[in-house]
Amino acid sequence: MIELTPQEWQAVALSLKVSVWATLLSLPFGVFVAFVLARCEFWGKQVLNGLVHLPLILPPVVTGYILLLGFGRRGPIGGFLDECCGIILAFRWTGAALAAAIMSFPLMVRAIRLAIEAVDPKLEQVAGTLGASRLWVFATVTLPLILPGIVAGAILAFAKAMGEFGATITFVSNITGQTQTLPSAIYSFLQVPGGEGAALRLVLIAVAIAMIALIASEWISRVIAKRIAGT
Repeated sequence: MIELTPQEWQAVALSLKVSVWATLLSLPFGVFVAFVLARCEFWGKQVLNGLVHLPLILPPVVTGYILLLGFGRRGPIGGFLDECCGIILAFRWTGAALAAAIMSFPLMVRAIRLAIEAVDPKLEQVAGTLGASRLWVFATVTLPLILPGIVAGAILAFAKAMGEFGATITFVSNITGQTQTLPSAIYSFLQVPGGEGAALRLVLIAVAIAMIALIASEWISRVIAKRIAGT
């Protein structure tokens, strides 16, 4: 059994906290954006698609710096949130959750979008001809059919958030017990003599969490698919 020091436990716990919040907060937006990209035609659709996938293309440090400019205490959005609501994101764990959510958002949207595109539009059209509103059609027809894709997207986003490093360390730094996530802790231990053992322990924990997430994603998706097929 792997024994962790209090600092290592803090990094693991903070990473789990950040990843869970990043996934939960971005999931409704992910479903909405995926549906818009899969089912709607409008001017600027490719621009929206490009913006969604931009974090995958940009260096993570660039994304973190953009977040710092926009959501820092002197930034337009960060300054407003600080004055209006007392919410501070820069150099806080909440900022780490925001950075992780943005970096994992493209993977979530892509998985959910593929699930929506796999649904036959005729099923939605039939429900629409029976008088159901578009929102009701989505809730009763589309949503149950794409649940495996939503689960897969959410868990992929969670796993990506767990491994996020560049944008997070740029936006919230690497403060022990406050913003030091699992990747940041691994990086810190590798910078000091004799820290290889602690880094290896955290690497093993990260691999274990990632494997559990992937296995859970496959299992949950299969269970949901079987239930849908049986109804």
